[in-house]
Amino acid sequence: MNDTGKSPEQVDVVVVGAGVTGLYTVHRLRGLGYTVRGFERGDDVGGVWYWNRYPGARCDVESVDYSYSFDEELQQEWDWSEKYATQPEIMRYLRHVADRFDLRRSYTFSTSVTSAELDGEALRWTVRTDRGEVLSARFCVFAVGCLSSAHRPRIPGADTFAGAAYHTGEWPHEGVDFTGLRVGVIGTGSSGIQSVPLIARQAERLTVFQRSANFSIPAGNRPLDERTRREQKAGYAERRRLSRLSGGGSPHVPHHANTLEVSEEERRAAFQKRWELGGVLYSKTFPDQLTDRAANDAARAFWEEKIRALIDDPAVAAPLIPTDHPIGTKRIVTDSGYYETYNRDNVRLVDLRANAIERIDARGIVLADGEHVELDAIVYATGFDAMTGAVDRIEVRGRGGKLLKDAWRAGPRTYLGLGVDGFPNFFNLTGPGSPSVMANVVLAAEQHGDWLADCLRYLDEHGYAAVEATEEAVEEWVTECRERAEATLMMSADSWYLGANIPGKPRVFMPYVGGFGVYGQIIAEVAASGYKGFGLIPR
Repeated sequence: MNDTGKSPEQVDVVVVGAGVTGLYTVHRLRGLGYTVRGFERGDDVGGVWYWNRYPGARCDVESVDYSYSFDEELQQEWDWSEKYATQPEIMRYLRHVADRFDLRRSYTFSTSVTSAELDGEALRWTVRTDRGEVLSARFCVFAVGCLSSAHRPRIPGADTFAGAAYHTGEWPHEGVDFTGLRVGVIGTGSSGIQSVPLIARQAERLTVFQRSANFSIPAGNRPLDERTRREQKAGYAERRRLSRLSGGGSPHVPHHANTLEVSEEERRAAFQKRWELGGVLYSKTFPDQLTDRAANDAARAFWEEKIRALIDDPAVAAPLIPTDHPIGTKRIVTDSGYYETYNRDNVRLVDLRANAIERIDARGIVLADGEHVELDAIVYATGFDAMTGAVDRIEVRGRGGKLLKDAWRAGPRTYLGLGVDGFPNFFNLTGPGSPSVMANVVLAAEQHGDWLADCLRYLDEHGYAAVEATEEAVEEWVTECRERAEATLMMSADSWYLGANIPGKPRVFMPYVGGFGVYGQIIAEVAASGYKGFGLIPR
């Protein structure tokens, strides 16, 4: 019974989340005739783009690629205005998709799923929401996003601050006017680096508090004219083919030879080409850039030369140059004028490794050396409890009442990033154990959504009630993911890929780093084999 005394609503599938992955999953499963109910804690579609409305929020995948490929008419009718789309334009696109395919009718918005519990005998999931709804579903699908659980660091006195405080991942929908204010931004990850230039234009004084310097590449953003859009649309088939074979879900391929196998002139030309492309793909200029330290050092040296040329004062530039991790082992940020902002008279950088935050009080931030930085507003650009934070918020119980959070206490354990042993008919899409944040998430959403649709259809066509990853398959996949990460330079950085930004979180590299195309081949082969590594449970 539910909270009103009625029997739970019976559905085939519950989908949690209305971001890029959730929307496609609802569309795909509805198309197979399944009854689907979706829930979203925001009041509209969008997922990460619904919440991240901070100034300067922009995608680091080219707009033409950061879009669905499943419908040719959709590809041809939508016009992107810029090379790298901003948050408002991405939201317009996702709303357009939701309207065009009538996806909102399957969703209940402003509603959080609080628990999902398996009935081990009936092999059905009881799903409860914070509004008292209770549903019984055969399949439970989480599409909750890897970057949707905002993290606020515990700083003594933070709750005593008398001014306004904001988190970039929970930005007011009406926006914020910083005109004439003394503003402090804590954090220089993606949201800090993207927001600082715009905040600096408004604020009377901006102080940026940096714990860890990050690598960022200018976006080289530009408007797209009609001719460019026409050429992109005409070439979509080949662009998508290359993207699905690639390491990260984009059509750009690394240089044909390793970094140090070519002349300095050829190497610099390759780096320059990727610099002009802009953004995160600089880390894949050469195929060995994330596996060979000498190759990485060459990429880093070119980057540093470019960045120092943007900053007038060498003393200001010095703390902005990362020295604690190879380039690309944390996600490279895509910025618009970040480094040049430090040439402004009203902007100051505080290096927290040299002078840490001791506490926050009513008037501002007190540093370890006793300096009191008086502020009217604080912006926490402190990121997310990435990969698992949004899942951990929900009480998920599998066989024997075991909590998923307990099963993942030492780090997330999945088979293919899709199944979890002890949790039949439960799927966590585009999350840990898959390329997810290492790839273009829109194509990753289609990759997982299509695999899931084919799997459910296979179960029904062959008379199975449920599918469940085996413990052995999970162990092997966890080992493979770890060994692939250890064969790269990725483990040498304290990144959110490892959960290093969250105190007490296990240090486990959570995404699959073997490449988007390779991963796609693996999960396709598993499906073709009759779902090797999964136990299929008859009706």
